[in-house]
Amino acid sequence: MYTKQFDIRWRDLDANGHLGNSSYVDFMSHMRMSFFNEIGISLDLMKKEQLGPVVLYEHIHYFKEVLLGKPISVSLEITGMSEDRRFVRFEHNFYDENKKNLAFSEMLFTWIDLKTRKLAKPDKEISDRILAFPRASSFKTLLKSDLRKYNRRPIDLE
Repeated sequence: MYTKQFDIRWRDLDANGHLGNSSYVDFMSHMRMSFFNEIGISLDLMKKEQLGPVVLYEHIHYFKEVLLGKPISVSLEITGMSEDRRFVRFEHNFYDENKKNLAFSEMLFTWIDLKTRKLAKPDKEISDRILAFPRASSFKTLLKSDLRKYNRRPIDLE
């Protein structure tokens, strides 16, 4: 499991004085980009390969509020990956200084070709690095049915 500690800043709070919803998303995004960089999937490599990560969904469950002045730790584990490494599912957990679980998130991401703006499969160099991701004990190979688990489709306004 990969973890990173964060301090809560004033700008992270909402009108209720606790960590705002968008701040959870910001911390998770920061966490993933730090992790990618640490394992060699740097912004420079992604630019060179014309490949970018795209979040398909993030579901957050809040258990206990996070307040100013209390550091938190955020974890990252991979819980699933398609065989071609095109789709990767992460779990993030938020913990207080006493290791109490404050929030949980499941998210699914894929890769986009930055030229064509279409879904893309990572090349061998990025694929090999993805295989080094820390895996949860619940890890599974993602099937098409897993990717359509929530079966949401766009509904346009008429």
